Amino acid sequence: MSRIPFYLKERLEEVQRRVLYESYDAQKLPVWERIVLTWILLFSFWIVITTNTSLDNLIIGAIATLIIASFMRDMLMEDVRHRGHLIEKIVYFLLLYVPQYLIIMAFRLIESNIKVAKNVILMDINPGIIKIKTDLHSDTGVTILANSITLTPGTLTLDVSKRLGETYLYVHWIDVETLNREKAGEKIKGDIEEWLKKIFW
Repeated sequence: MSRIPFYLKERLEEVQRRVLYESYDAQKLPVWERIVLTWILLFSFWIVITTNTSLDNLIIGAIATLIIASFMRDMLMEDVRHRGHLIEKIVYFLLLYVPQYLIIMAFRLIESNIKVAKNVILMDINPGIIKIKTDLHSDTGVTILANSITLTPGTLTLDVSKRLGETYLYVHWIDVETLNREKAGEKIKGDIEEWLKKIFW
């Protein structure tokens, strides 16, 4: 049997992988923006940890965190979407995205706690493992989504499977309401994925 079909399939997958990674690279922030955003994050953390706002401490902290930010830029900010001006990103993140995420998670936690309490009291439990698809591709975005799902009572992210252009989460659900993957994904992910897609690719 000829190996040509297998070779063509491998070549096609390689080309698809290359196109996918090139599209990801096009969505990344420029290097200087990654450094600035990482520096702001680390410097804010420095101020909170040291609880010292003297001029000497702020100067030392600014210099130290700037040096660290130049090395850690890809570790913290590689997955952030390249969209809008730097100042716009900072303002949106502090004034819109963070409060929005906290509100979404607060409502999801309250809703999930009520559902789990009801299931436990009534002994109406139908556990199962559901495979759901996510439109997020970046490691940071998928990690935050998986952790947010795990934080809500009644769901636990067990595994992440990344194939060419597609990412799937395996979630243990305490009360499987539907076996339809899309409907289950909507119920489990809620608004969290849409929020993450504004920041991460």
